[in-house]
Amino acid sequence: MSDESGGHGADHYREHRPWQDLDTMLSVDEARDRILASIEPRTAKPVAISECHGLVLAQEVRADEPVPPFRNSAMDGYAVRARDVSSACYGAAVRLTVVANLPAGREPDRCVGPGEAVRIMTGAAMPDGADTVVRFEETDDPGPGPETLSGEPWTVAIHRAPKPGDNVRQAGEDIPAGAQIFAAGALIDAAAQGVLASVDQSQVLAIPRPVVGILATGDEVADPGAAIRPGQIRNSNNFTISGLVREAGGIPEILGIARDTASEIRAHLVDAAKYDLLITSGGVSIGDYDVVKDVLQSEGRIDLWQVRIKPGKPMAFGEIAGVPLIGLPGNPAAAYVAFLQFASPAIRKMRGLRKSQTSILRARLLQDHENRGRRRHFVRGILRESENGLVVEPVPVQGSGVLSALVYANCLFVIPEDLDHAAAGAQVDVIPLNRYD
Repeated sequence: MSDESGGHGADHYREHRPWQDLDTMLSVDEARDRILASIEPRTAKPVAISECHGLVLAQEVRADEPVPPFRNSAMDGYAVRARDVSSACYGAAVRLTVVANLPAGREPDRCVGPGEAVRIMTGAAMPDGADTVVRFEETDDPGPGPETLSGEPWTVAIHRAPKPGDNVRQAGEDIPAGAQIFAAGALIDAAAQGVLASVDQSQVLAIPRPVVGILATGDEVADPGAAIRPGQIRNSNNFTISGLVREAGGIPEILGIARDTASEIRAHLVDAAKYDLLITSGGVSIGDYDVVKDVLQSEGRIDLWQVRIKPGKPMAFGEIAGVPLIGLPGNPAAAYVAFLQFASPAIRKMRGLRKSQTSILRARLLQDHENRGRRRHFVRGILRESENGLVVEPVPVQGSGVLSALVYANCLFVIPEDLDHAAAGAQVDVIPLNRYD
């Protein structure tokens, strides 16, 4: 309908409801790219390897020495010369003279000659002359009795012929001397921590986790345990966002609730410079009491965006005291979805991770789902395996204020902004919600 006949055309919306003008809204990708263009990884610092799990290395690591540094036994048994026992079998054992008992951590004090064996423990250095270890189970080993500990020679029967080199770890078998183990940019997981220790790295240069200040805004929210007035609701955003910051690899610090006054917001952000990132929820829409944007515009730099995302749409990004700030919507489910799209990639980039987003899967949609409003819809869903591959279906309630739907969901599936509905049977992108068990 034209403006003259009903006043409901595009020009009318641009003039009277500019925040609803889809043509001026940012796409999800544009908004994310703008944020990431302003984010830099944190400055690396020395970190003890006991504290480096989950951090990103900022240095190359090479082995100064081989791992293991010497030949050693991989089993409890007898160090022998393979050629001496090549004919051994059950019923025709080969007997060797035992000339020493060698625990781990002690340097061998004699070599193994023809017809001899050394009783050896796992991890003990192989004596010269021996090239193979026969397990106790394949001998008549008497156990660690007086005859094995007295130092007097005795004999042992070998019941199976080993292959040369059986049960022996060679020097440098794990890591050769001089080998590059990690390049800068590697994520340190549990195995990497152990490898760093094995090459004598007591500390490494790594990018520390970003510290994220989290501030809820609004007269209508009250913390759990506080007295609640008529018209108020409980503050869930601070705690949801705190958990999401941890899941993204940051360190959350909750700054409380700022009421809808400029002085309250300024007071809560007075120490903004101590953080690497600030995240607010609420106060960035077009309502009369959405004052976060006004304070930030006076104290720093802030842009108010309308983003083609559902749930959510209002968003702010800028900086205060030189610290990046992301202003999320106030509705809890919208704040959750917007965090995953914008704040989580920012935290990951601050950590030095090469990929700013988690992996996307493909799944078959089990039922039709609408997407009114020409926005990219992140639908809370349940992803599961079927006989024919991955399938996904929406949880029953999808409102932007329905946080409980995210308890039951294990993923978000995506309906692009150019589709007004997704039909059952369609293949859709799926973002798993990677949570702690």
